Amino acid sequence: MSITNLIPGLRGNGSRRAVDEVDRLREDNIKLLNRQAAADDFFAFLWQDVVTTNAAWEQEKQLRGEAEEAAAQMRMERDEWRDEALRLRAQFGPQLAAEANANRVTVPPMVRDTSAVEDQATGPIDVRALWDAAEAGRLG
Repeated sequence: MSITNLIPGLRGNGSRRAVDEVDRLREDNIKLLNRQAAADDFFAFLWQDVVTTNAAWEQEKQLRGEAEEAAAQMRMERDEWRDEALRLRAQFGPQLAAEANANRVTVPPMVRDTSAVEDQATGPIDVRALWDAAEAGRLG
């Protein structure tokens, strides 16, 4: 700030004075520098997020590879167990069937007592079209 700014008589009275224009340009320059600093901070955070995301993707790729290897190992073990179960079924199947037949439980056929009212067998349900039911006098 200069002495001409402090004394109103020395400031002049034009609408486009050079001093006012210089002050306005300085303020604009300060605003632009602040915006540039904010943009620099924003892009720094953005780049940090990109680096973090790339690291997470690499870790996910590694973990997915490990999971696929474990799944392949489990499939191989499953196939081995299935093959062994099929072999044992073929080997011991006749023996298990003979043992089941020898130790079977036989139950005589039952006849249901329907003498009680709640146990009565139901008859066929009369299902007709609405016009047929009206003609038969079922609608009252």
